[in-house]
Amino acid sequence: MKVVVFSTKKYDRQFLEAANVDHNHELVFLEPQLNELTASLAEGFPAVCLFVNDIANAQTLATLAANGTRVIALRSAGFNNVDLHAAAAVEIKVVRVPAYSPYAVAEHTVGLILMLNRKLYRAYNRVRDDNFSLDGLLGFNLHGRTVGIIGTGKIGLIFARIMHGFGCSLLGYDAYPNPEFEAIGASRYVELSELLENADILSLHCPLLPETHHLINANTINQMKPGVMLINTSRGGLIDTKAVIKGIKTGQIGYLGIDVYEQEDNLFFEDLSDTVIQDDAFQQLQSFSNVVITAHQAFFTRDALESIARTTLSNLTDFEQGHPCANEIKATKKVAVMGSV
Repeated sequence: MKVVVFSTKKYDRQFLEAANVDHNHELVFLEPQLNELTASLAEGFPAVCLFVNDIANAQTLATLAANGTRVIALRSAGFNNVDLHAAAAVEIKVVRVPAYSPYAVAEHTVGLILMLNRKLYRAYNRVRDDNFSLDGLLGFNLHGRTVGIIGTGKIGLIFARIMHGFGCSLLGYDAYPNPEFEAIGASRYVELSELLENADILSLHCPLLPETHHLINANTINQMKPGVMLINTSRGGLIDTKAVIKGIKTGQIGYLGIDVYEQEDNLFFEDLSDTVIQDDAFQQLQSFSNVVITAHQAFFTRDALESIARTTLSNLTDFEQGHPCANEIKATKKVAVMGSV
């Protein structure tokens, strides 16, 4: 089957071509993102493969359908960038990769925590400049601290187990409680307000849905423990950036570690080192010494990319052969507000 792959990077091509040996699809790789202006590039392709910052809104989907597209294969778990109702209306099926390597994201989350707490980014740069002073590098023991986890699906559960290994107490919030989370020692589910009030470290592991958009806002920030460490490796839209900036300025948020950003589609996955970034909020975040930003790389391990490629191509083969696909998502399908990530 002819498949056009949008938002292609060198590593996408490498892993998809390797996995395609077992499927023999005709893959065509394009660097541009999919959106209303680039949708015409998919003309004649029954299958379109997308990543997290491609935009499949109603207008884009209408163009795709008119030009022969019948299936969208997401090489990601999240699907907030696809209008599922519009896809159903033009009879385009949508499939995704629900689980590739939850360990990759969970481990990166812990990396951000350690980076912020022990000021590893400062320490690295100081030593390179032959500055061996410890002033300004003071951290705290993770052992005995309370970690609040919003979303206890696959990634949240693995993250919880890692933090339990550090000797942390765990508070969970999820619309669909996970028995495996409750089986971890020193863990319990609580209401969101109790989690916000007691967590020393707050980590987000829920999907971006209308119900979770700007889950972290001025109101919820005010409920947090002063000086809290806030981590987001899920989706940028979970956080109201302006509210978080205000929280950092007041000291309500003591540390911020993010691998995602709500306006990242204009920034991440590109080399902008020779340009002036026009996003004032992002530039302001970068100016804070207690903020660490990585560019949506939490998923980026060899294990994860191999799994993504295998599942993506398997989904396409299921569609081509008319087989039911367990990874199809529909607008009418009930999705757990928290625990599906």
